[in-house]
Amino acid sequence: EVQFVESGGGLVQPGGSLRLSCSASGFTYDDYAIGWIRQAPGKEREAVSCFSSTDGTPHYADSVKGRFTISRDNAKNTIYLQMNNLQPEDTAIYYCAGGRHYRKATRFGTCPPWGDYWGQGTQVTVSS
Repeated sequence: EVQFVESGGGLVQPGGSLRLSCSASGFTYDDYAIGWIRQAPGKEREAVSCFSSTDGTPHYADSVKGRFTISRDNAKNTIYLQMNNLQPEDTAIYYCAGGRHYRKATRFGTCPPWGDYWGQGTQVTVSS
């Protein structure tokens, strides 16, 4: 059974930082890929970041480029999202999502705003 468990969300002031973690089980990176997706109240789901399954290059939404960094520890089956210079518009529930079809979609240099599997999400709130 594939499972994703996110952690690391919280309340932070504008300009602050958070590091999200997503621990995955029940799959291998040979078959699946994982990325980050967020959803803010009243807004469409947005793909935040993922790794290309073609060459491992990280991709980011324009809204987070230069501020967020995705990384992974394959030995721990964990991916991370370092978020710096957070702004109120970054407030959302952040999910890790992925799977086999997700992996295929990342071949084209973009991150899909959906996944075969989802974590439960972690709330990030940026407010003064």
